[in-house]
Order: sequence, then structure tokens, then C-alpha cells
Amino acid sequence: MKDPKFRKEYDALKEEFQYYDELLKARKRAGMTQEQIAEKMGTKREAVTRIESIRGRTSPSMKTLKKYAEAVGCKLQIKLVPVKKQLAH
Repeated sequence: MKDPKFRKEYDALKEEFQYYDELLKARKRAGMTQEQIAEKMGTKREAVTRIESIRGRTSPSMKTLKKYAEAVGCKLQIKLVPVKKQLAH
């Protein structure tokens, strides 16, 4: 964790895990299975599994995320949060 390059990669993955965790929380709140979400999205369960999985794949499209959000009774909201610049010491 002391190596800046390692820390940067670790932090990037941590953020990605948080995104996927949001998907799983939404599904749990909705009390739905992957099969039920897939049916509402007009797709197969395997597609929902891929959306909820972080392992070795590309990110889902905005259209797909919007469909997922609607299927679990949510509205997709994306926001950009300013990052405070660190002062040089």
C-alpha cells in the first residue's frame, strides 16, 4: 500500500467494487432474483449476471444500466463529484 502505483490501482478497483455493490443492493431492496430482473429487462439471466459481475469484462452501457435500474424500481443517476486538489508540500 506504500507504493503509489499499487495504491492507485487498488483505489481504482475499490471504486469499481462500490459501483457493483450498488447494483446488488438495489436488487436486494427490490427483493428480486436475477431471473426476475432479466425478464423485466427483456434479456437472459446470464446477462444480468454479467452486469452484476466485476470479473474480467467490459462495463455495461448506459442503456443497459438504465434498464437494470428501472427493473429494480430505481432511477439511474450519475453525478460528477469534484475532487479536492492536494497542495504540494
